[in-house]
Formats: sequence, C-alpha cells, structure tokens
Amino acid sequence: MRASVNGAGAALTEVTPQQPRELVPGQPVIKIRPPKFWEAVDFTEMWTQREVLYFLIWRDLKARYKQTFMGAAWVVLQPLLVTLVFTIIFGRLMKVPSDGVPYPIFTYAALVIWTFVSNAVLSSTYSLVTDTQIITRVYLCRLFVPAAAIGVRVVDLLVASALLIGPLIYYRVRIGPQILLLPLFVLHVTILVLAVGITGACLNVRFRDVGTVLPIFLQVWMFVSPVVYSSSILPERYRALYGLNPLVAVLNGFRAALFNQPISWAQVGVSAAVTLLLLVISIHLFRKIESSFADEV
Repeated sequence: MRASVNGAGAALTEVTPQQPRELVPGQPVIKIRPPKFWEAVDFTEMWTQREVLYFLIWRDLKARYKQTFMGAAWVVLQPLLVTLVFTIIFGRLMKVPSDGVPYPIFTYAALVIWTFVSNAVLSSTYSLVTDTQIITRVYLCRLFVPAAAIGVRVVDLLVASALLIGPLIYYRVRIGPQILLLPLFVLHVTILVLAVGITGACLNVRFRDVGTVLPIFLQVWMFVSPVVYSSSILPERYRALYGLNPLVAVLNGFRAALFNQPISWAQVGVSAAVTLLLLVISIHLFRKIESSFADEV
C-alpha cells in the first residue's frame, strides 16, 4: 500500500500494515451442520428444561377443561359410547368371540387404549403447527411440544382406566397378580405413541396434507388391531405377520394382564423392538429437520 505526502520535502513512503496471523485462523472455529444419525439426544438439556414440559402439560390441561360443563367426564364418555355401539353390533348381532370375557368389558378395555392412541397421535401431530408462537419466539427443547400433547392424553388414559373397576366387579372378573403388569403396557403404548406422534409432527410441518391423511390412517390402524375382536380369530399362519403391528401386543397384553390370561412374551418382545426402532427413526427425523421448523410453521 503506497501513500504520498504533499509539500516540501515530500517523499513517497511505503506503508505495509502488519496483521497478526493468529487473528485469522486457517480453519473455522464453529461449524454448523445437521446432527449425525448416531449422535445422542442431549438428555442433560432435557432434564434442565423439565419444568417447561410440566408447564406445557398443565397449560393444555387447563385449556381443555376450562369453561366445560362436564369436565373430565368427556374422557370417559367417548370410550363408553363407542363400547355401547360396538357391543350391540359386534357382540350381540355378529357374535364376535371375546376369549371368554364378557364382550362389553372386553371391548372397553381395548377402547381405553385405542382412544388414548388416537387422540394422542392427533394432538401431537398438530402440536408444532398449533404452538407456532412457542416455536418461533422461545428457545426450548422442541421435542417437549409433541411430548406435552401426549402427556395430557396420558392423564386422560388414567382417568378412563379407573372406570374399569366397576365393570370388573360387576362381571366378577377374577383378578390375578398379572394386573401389576398394567403399567408396563401403559408405558409401552406411550412410547409407541411418542414415536408415531413425533414423526407425524415433523411431517405435518413440511406437508400440511398429513392432517388430511392422518384420520384415515388411524381408522385403518384401528381395524387392523384387535380392538373390537380377538386376535385369536386369525389363522395361525398370519399371526406372525399380524404381530408386526406393535399395537397388537399392547392390546393383547393389556387385556391378558387385566383378565388374568396368558401373555405372549414373544409377541411383546417383537412389539417392543418395533416400537424402539420407530422411536429412534422418529427422533432422528425430528433432529434432522428441527432447524427449519421456525421458517415453515
């Protein structure tokens, strides 16, 4: 770089600015990149922000029951009314077998689980689009948004399950020690719903027609699961393929634990493996496209 000085005795001088090399690193200090498939979820961050999850669940619970006349009774009425319809059609008219259990309680036990699955998948799928203000303005673990929607439905599941006590006494169902396994199947179905809900939430952000397809998917899923019928009516050669539906083992196991019947642990193992695989895939998909949520919601 050259500079000239005007006036008497002016001379041209060469000025060479000296800049320390260490101020310009050869490699970038921070690299922004999508997470790798094998990188684990930051559980420390999730634990630190756990109160956010509690707040979201409590907020949704209050919003659902605020200014309602019947409150939590709606949680029980839905499976009860559907049980009444299915009992008349499938239990009385079509004589669908129910493994020696009275058909009304046989169906209600499955509908409690299915109602939770259906409502939780729907609410978690729409959660990211519904909570746009949170996604775009607040920094938090965004997995908490669909997880909170599912947490609200877990409360509904517990309330609806409590109503099973009355029919069990009325029909004099023999209770065995297997009833202690009920929380295991509730946990199983919660993880399954979390996997499906996270996937649905991701896809719904990018493709809004997922909201149109989802009710159809849930309707098909109900009829390929043993909700209104027993899986024992299927031919033996199809049961292995049928068991790949993870909800089959959950419904059969929940009924078996409730009615003191044998549990197919092989079927439960296959269902657990499929559920965990779905969960890993859903979390990977979520983290892969999480950075674009604020732009697309």
